[in-house]
Amino acid sequence: MAAAIEVRSDYTGADLRRFARRSGDPDQVRRLLALALILDGGSRSDAAKIGGVTLQIVRDWVLRFNEGGPEGLATRKAPGRASILNDDQRAKLAAIVEAGPIPAAHGVVRWRLADLAQWIWDEFALSVTRHTLGRELRAMGYRKLSARPRHRGQKPDDIADFKKASLPVWRKSGSGSR
Repeated sequence: MAAAIEVRSDYTGADLRRFARRSGDPDQVRRLLALALILDGGSRSDAAKIGGVTLQIVRDWVLRFNEGGPEGLATRKAPGRASILNDDQRAKLAAIVEAGPIPAAHGVVRWRLADLAQWIWDEFALSVTRHTLGRELRAMGYRKLSARPRHRGQKPDDIADFKKASLPVWRKSGSGSR
């Protein structure tokens, strides 16, 4: 059996318990208390029982603590799946969205997500769903905008007739209100 990984010695068990009292993250508290037991001379098996985990998890906690201190034991957000498009591909996508489609070349008069997904397949041989592409475009700062519908028989003179006239008692809100 291999030797146990040493826990950094610049903290004591009392220090870790003090950090645990101040922490609002229950998982970090559990990790800190388990490592405080190890620093006070307890066995790693006892620390695993206190933490409700296996010895391998305690080993991972020791590595995280050695690397980042008490803050290294805080619950981290999972990184999630990596993006399908890289930075160069995103830049080309942004350029084609900004330029707009060429009807003769692209076969469409405006970009839809399905059309852009097909363009990505043709250009990069990557399969991207419409939902994923929509999230990607939204992360790049693009929003789906569409023109307000207008009836074909609408007359500009009729618009003024049907607009509601505001009462003169309306005043501008103060700077404190939304």
